[in-house]
Amino acid sequence: MSWIDQRPDDAMDGAFTAVGPEPVRTVEPAAFREAMSRLGAAVHVVTTAGPGGKAGATATAVCSVSDAPPTLPMCLNRRSQTNPVVVENGVFCVNTLGDGGAEVADIFAGRTGVAGSDRFASGEWLTLSTGSPVLASAVIAFDCRIVEVRSVGSHNVFFGAVETVQLGPGGPALVYHDRAYKRV
Repeated sequence: MSWIDQRPDDAMDGAFTAVGPEPVRTVEPAAFREAMSRLGAAVHVVTTAGPGGKAGATATAVCSVSDAPPTLPMCLNRRSQTNPVVVENGVFCVNTLGDGGAEVADIFAGRTGVAGSDRFASGEWLTLSTGSPVLASAVIAFDCRIVEVRSVGSHNVFFGAVETVQLGPGGPALVYHDRAYKRV
């Protein structure tokens, strides 16, 4: 195991201990979730299509890694129904939502009861090089091929080589802050 592998430590009442040369104590999960709710982040719908099927989920855990080569990480909970589909397809698209995207965000977050590929009935969708669905109204779409997957805690971190970028309509973007959508 490497130092980034983590396991629950029952003696720490739900906190995690990193496995490595020395244990590392972390804050309680509830305190961490509250702190993260105060960190504003862009709202994205991550989509995939291929041999594993078509799926998508709302995510805020996306950022850049490098522009040489253009790479970004995207995180999904391993319990998410989208996670195994992304793994099997080997591709994903990060669709960054504009200020009018709250309804689509809620659909792909599972807040409306719409499930599976029925989620794609909302919005206009097209495809780029990987075949992953691209939301036509997205502020930006990053079409990616997976180059590495890391399992960290409860999530998979997917590193995607950006094959295609589509710039959408300009204007305000949708962010999630303090457990609510906001427009910036």
